[in-house]
Amino acid sequence: MGNLSGKNVVITGASGGIGAEIARQAAKRGANLALLARSTDKLETLKAELETTYKSTVIVHRLDVSDTDKVIEVFELVYKQMGDIDILVNNAGFGVFRHAHEAELDEVKAMFDVNVIGLIACTSAVLKNMRKKRSGHIINIASQAGKIATPKSSVYSATKHAVLGYSNSLRMELSDFNVHVTTVNPGPIETNFFNIADESGTYVKNVKRWMLKPEYVASKVVDAMESPVREINLPGWMNMGSVFYTLFPRLFEKVGKKAFNQK
Repeated sequence: MGNLSGKNVVITGASGGIGAEIARQAAKRGANLALLARSTDKLETLKAELETTYKSTVIVHRLDVSDTDKVIEVFELVYKQMGDIDILVNNAGFGVFRHAHEAELDEVKAMFDVNVIGLIACTSAVLKNMRKKRSGHIINIASQAGKIATPKSSVYSATKHAVLGYSNSLRMELSDFNVHVTTVNPGPIETNFFNIADESGTYVKNVKRWMLKPEYVASKVVDAMESPVREINLPGWMNMGSVFYTLFPRLFEKVGKKAFNQK
């Protein structure tokens, strides 16, 4: 058992990608898990894997985080089944790469409903209890796109900018309550995220050699569960780009124009 033994961890978007990998690595370190996602079949398969491999206690619930009424209902069930929630990982999210003038408003709304409103709804569901017990950890999966917006990611970047702004304010609000807030800002990851985001496959083809492995990203997230940090920025060189962008935005956009147009 690792340092997460006895900890209750809730993960949204847990049916695949880094959500499922975070679940595996947290279970390996002894955590009890509540796995939430829209795909019940995938959740049940993952539950069986984790209970067999790691003898973890795992519960699963179907949840579309954009349904805020359902968020309240599901989190009430989780509290009844698990007791206190020690760590919440807001991982559910999606993106679609389009030029701004091509983005359908329904698609824009859907991205904000999942990536921003859904994240806030899930966080709100645990805040009162974490503040009351003066303990807890909220981990929000954001993106390097929240720091550097690039062509064809205007809406997706806007949602991740919102996640960073919300997280930064929340961190200060909770600082006197011993509740930690971590934002995770990865670059592109080898997951099925791009099945929707990059239908043409152009972006994946152009950045394939730079893509992060989900196991690596998940390991950094689970490490932070044991030793909370303010931010996780992956890869490091990409985060240096965001620092340079903050200091010299005009030069950065001019020099990086070709690289930004990879989609």
